[in-house]
Amino acid sequence: MGLKTIPFRGIEEQADNMYEAVVVMSGQAKAELHERLLDKAIQEHQEEEVDVFDEINEITPDTYEEKEKVTTVAVEKFLNGDVNWRKISIEK
Repeated sequence: MGLKTIPFRGIEEQADNMYEAVVVMSGQAKAELHERLLDKAIQEHQEEEVDVFDEINEITPDTYEEKEKVTTVAVEKFLNGDVNWRKISIEK
């Protein structure tokens, strides 16, 4: 489930600059995390009962769901070519 060694050739096929590739993957990981948090908040809001604020749902080993890390998902999407980005030119 963890991140495996990534050959530089795979990254170079997607981007000309290694630093640019890292920034793109980082931005994708941030977007993946934001999407997960948003989905969780929506799900909790839909399941929430009115006027019940004193109950806290505890996560037990039986209900724990292990997900892939957002960095792993972002790198896989980048290497598969599923991430679109553009360079922003700064004019002086």
